[in-house]
Amino acid sequence: MSLIKSISGIRGTIGGAPDKGLSPLDVVKFTTAFATFLQRRNQSGKRLTLVVGRDARLSGAMVDRLVVGTLQGMGIDVIETGFSTTPTTEMSVIDSHADGGIIITASHNPKHWNALKLLNARGEFIDAAEGKEVIAIAEKEDFNYCDVDSLGQVTVDNDAIDKHIQRVLALKLVDVEAIRKANFRVAVDAVNSTGGIAIPRLLKALGVNQVVELNCEPTGHFAHNPEPIPANLTQIAETVVKEHCDLGVVVDPDVDRLALVCETGEMFGEEYTLVSVADYVLQHTPGNTVSNMSSSRALRDITRKYGCDYAASAVGEVNVTTLMRETNAIIGGEGNGGVIYPELHAGRDALVGVALFLSLLAHKGMKVSELRKTYPEYIISKNRKDLTEDMDVDALLVKVANKFRADSSCQVNTIDGVKIDFEDGWVHLRKSNTEPIIRIYSEAHTEDRANELAQQVMAEI
Repeated sequence: MSLIKSISGIRGTIGGAPDKGLSPLDVVKFTTAFATFLQRRNQSGKRLTLVVGRDARLSGAMVDRLVVGTLQGMGIDVIETGFSTTPTTEMSVIDSHADGGIIITASHNPKHWNALKLLNARGEFIDAAEGKEVIAIAEKEDFNYCDVDSLGQVTVDNDAIDKHIQRVLALKLVDVEAIRKANFRVAVDAVNSTGGIAIPRLLKALGVNQVVELNCEPTGHFAHNPEPIPANLTQIAETVVKEHCDLGVVVDPDVDRLALVCETGEMFGEEYTLVSVADYVLQHTPGNTVSNMSSSRALRDITRKYGCDYAASAVGEVNVTTLMRETNAIIGGEGNGGVIYPELHAGRDALVGVALFLSLLAHKGMKVSELRKTYPEYIISKNRKDLTEDMDVDALLVKVANKFRADSSCQVNTIDGVKIDFEDGWVHLRKSNTEPIIRIYSEAHTEDRANELAQQVMAEI
C-alpha cells in the first residue's frame, strides 16, 4: 500500500489503513485541506465553485462521492462533469470561471490506484509550494465545516467533453477540411476509460468517418497495463495492420498522454508525439518550446531548425507550464506523449494532440511511418529501481552527481534529481512523483549506446 503526496497530487492505492493508501478518510481530509487552502486565499468573499471530473477507474464513483460531499460540507458549490478527462476538467474550470478543480484519476497507474489532482483557477495544477501548504493543512487537520444553511450546491454538466471538442475544432491550426479530405482510417485504444468517449467523438467531429474502436467501453476494467508504452500496445499494433488503418491512437485513462502507432504496426514513439506536433506548430507560428529534462533532444533539434529557442524544465507538468510561461513558449509538453498547446490551455491534452497531428499528416500527404523518418533519430532507454524504506535516495543521488562532476567529458545538472549530459547522449536519474521508484532514463542515437550510458550510471549506483 502506498500514499504519495507530491507535485502530481495525492495518489495512492485503494484500501488499507488511513495514510497508508488512499482511504476514504484520506480523500475527505485532503479534499477538505484543499478547500480550506482556497478559502483562505479568497479575497473577494464570494462563494467558491470547483469543477470535479473523473476517469472510469473502478474506485472513481466512490472517490467522486466523497469529494463532492466534502466540498458541499465546506460550503463550496460543485460543477460535476462525471466521466471526463483531465484536459476536459481543466477546460471546464476555465470556461465556467470556477475557482479551481479536482480531477479524480491516477493517470497511467494500474486500476488499484487513484488520486486527487488539484487545479487552480487557471485550470492548471497547483505548484509545489501550494501543494506543501495543502499537505500541511491536512496534517494539522486545521479546518472547519459549514453549517446546514451554508452547504454547497451541485450542478451537473453532461456536455463538458463536447464543449472541449468544439474548442479544439475552433483552433486556427486544426484543419478539419484537410483531415476530412484525407479520409483517414484510425484505430483507437482507450484502455476502457473515458478516452473511449472523448477520442472517437473527436475523430468523428474532425471528419474521420472510419474509426476502429478498441477497449473504448469506459468500464474501468483496463484491458492491459494502462501506461501507453510499446510493451503494453501489442493489441492495437496488430489491429492497425489487420484493419488496414492509417494510424493508431492510444491514450491513458485520463487522456492527457497520447501515443501513436504507424500503419505498419510499429510504434511512432511517445517521445515523437510532441516532436511532430511541435514541428507542425512551428511551421506556421515559429516560437520557443519547452519540455522536461527526461524528454528527447529531438524537440531541441526541431526547434533550432526553425531558428527558435528550446528550454528544459524539471519533470512535472506544472514545472513545464511555468517555464513555458516564463519563456513565452508556443508549444511544449513532456516526452511521455503529453502535448501542451497554450493557444487552448496550459495542460497536457491528448485531444489537441490528435487534432494537430492529423492536420500535420493531412498536409504532408505521407504515411505515418514515412513522417517518422523525417525526424532526428534518438532512442530512449527507460529503467527503474524500486525504493525501500531504508534507502537514502537523496544521499545516493548526491554521490552519483559528485562522481560525474569529476569527469570533464560530461556536464551534471541537479535541478531535478541528477542529469548527466554526454556529448552523444544523456542519463537522468530522479525519484518518481507518482510511484515509489527511481526512474533512470538515458538517450542516444542508438539503442546500444543508450543502454550503455544507463548501465554506466547504474553501475555507480
